[in-house]
Amino acid sequence: MSLRVIGAGVGRTGTESLKFGLERLLGGPCYHMMEVFGRLGDIPVWRGALEGRDTDWDGLFAGYVAAVDWPAAAFWRELSAAYPDALVVLSVRDVDAWWTSASNTIFSAAVAERPADSPIPAGWPHDLISARFTPGWQDEAQAKAAYVEHNDAVRAGVPAGRLLEWTPGDGWEPICAALGLAVPDEPFPHANTTEMFKARLAGMRGSGG
Repeated sequence: MSLRVIGAGVGRTGTESLKFGLERLLGGPCYHMMEVFGRLGDIPVWRGALEGRDTDWDGLFAGYVAAVDWPAAAFWRELSAAYPDALVVLSVRDVDAWWTSASNTIFSAAVAERPADSPIPAGWPHDLISARFTPGWQDEAQAKAAYVEHNDAVRAGVPAGRLLEWTPGDGWEPICAALGLAVPDEPFPHANTTEMFKARLAGMRGSGG
């Protein structure tokens, strides 16, 4: 099995909703940052890729039909080359709305300052974000500039016939059209709002995670 969809959109652009939507459409699991936290052995693989080592993408994504969110979005060029038949989906939202969401969730101090007993390796995933997005990810101006630059690079680097630019409000239709699939008779998933993220983080803190 190889990836049928590569998500090039960064975190907080509806990527978890997209994950669930793609799983519904493609009938298999979609790799997302939430997967990594259950597969901590993948982190050295991602860090190796970050350092330029040869990466066994097929081994990493064995059993998966798609990959979205960080860390995959940071490697959209490599993954697009490794899976030339895959659709590239650039999930986007207004830059101001994106920053508000990111600064309150994945870029917040509550996430960056991980408890000492956390099983997650120190620095992850912000070391990857620093290297592949911007080291100033907690600074509004730098993060917004990096967000715009990232999206423009994807638009310029992926052929138009292979790229789908998508917002969460677009729902099923453009994805189904691009993949040649029927539109499901159900609402598109809506997951991981800021409130959901904070509740999940509080649960992890409460359980020592």
